[in-house]
Amino acid sequence: MNITEELERLQRLHQSGGLSDEEYAKAKAALLDNPPPAAAPVLPKDPSAFVEQQTRQWAMLLHFSLLAGFVLPFAGLVVPIVIWQLKKTELPGIDVHGKIAVNWIISLIIYGAVCALLILVLIGIPLLVALGIVGVIFPIIGGIKANNGEVWNYPLSISFLQ
Repeated sequence: MNITEELERLQRLHQSGGLSDEEYAKAKAALLDNPPPAAAPVLPKDPSAFVEQQTRQWAMLLHFSLLAGFVLPFAGLVVPIVIWQLKKTELPGIDVHGKIAVNWIISLIIYGAVCALLILVLIGIPLLVALGIVGVIFPIIGGIKANNGEVWNYPLSISFLQ
């Protein structure tokens, strides 16, 4: 607790009748004379554990950002690439997740174009529906696995980037 919070707590106690005027004045003076030490930021003992935690969180966010296209047009294409490019030097473990996401984006575009052409023979409609379903499910699975520290290549993804 910092000094401001402690003073507010004393004020509430005084107003509720829990402290007399004299007790309140003594407690306030003691607090102002000897303020509590500032809380130091909690850093992990092992820096590699901190980097691993950050890598897992950013990798999960990278996979989940593929779903941003459902909120903003083209965001699902741009946001994962931006995250990958910004974080791959700081967190080297992100690089493999970025390549997986970009491979999936390119594969999804190709599959979508083929399905659009197949609409003419009516098979394209159910294929587009199936593509939409896996387009939601695969990034969720990839994000969950990334948060667990695993690298998961999306099934049906064509490997353009190695």
